[in-house]
Amino acid sequence: QAQLAESGGGLVKPGDSLRPSCEASAGTYDLYVLGWFRQAPGKEREFVAAISWGGGKKDYGESVEGRFGISRDNNKEAVYLDMIDLRPEDTAVYYCAGRRTYSISRARQNYDVWGQGTQVTVSS
Repeated sequence: QAQLAESGGGLVKPGDSLRPSCEASAGTYDLYVLGWFRQAPGKEREFVAAISWGGGKKDYGESVEGRFGISRDNNKEAVYLDMIDLRPEDTAVYYCAGRRTYSISRARQNYDVWGQGTQVTVSS
């Protein structure tokens, strides 16, 4: 069964940077689109970023545009989220997700496989 596992979350101060990563287990060769979502306490799960199979297409949520960057390494079956200028409102559990089609989507119901999440806390 395909699995995704996030790592690299943590507690940082406002303005700091962080780079969570997500690695795919065997059976995820057909996850053509990889994305990141986040969920803060009491809020809906929110789209953060997504990247196509070849990395040529990327999409970002409005709240992170210009501060976050998504990348992937298909040889390592991994996807990364480079986060800079972190703010307290970025505090959330960050989830990696994979989609078995080629088109990028912002809708969480369109993703087929999910990781367990990694906590990111931004606090002074």
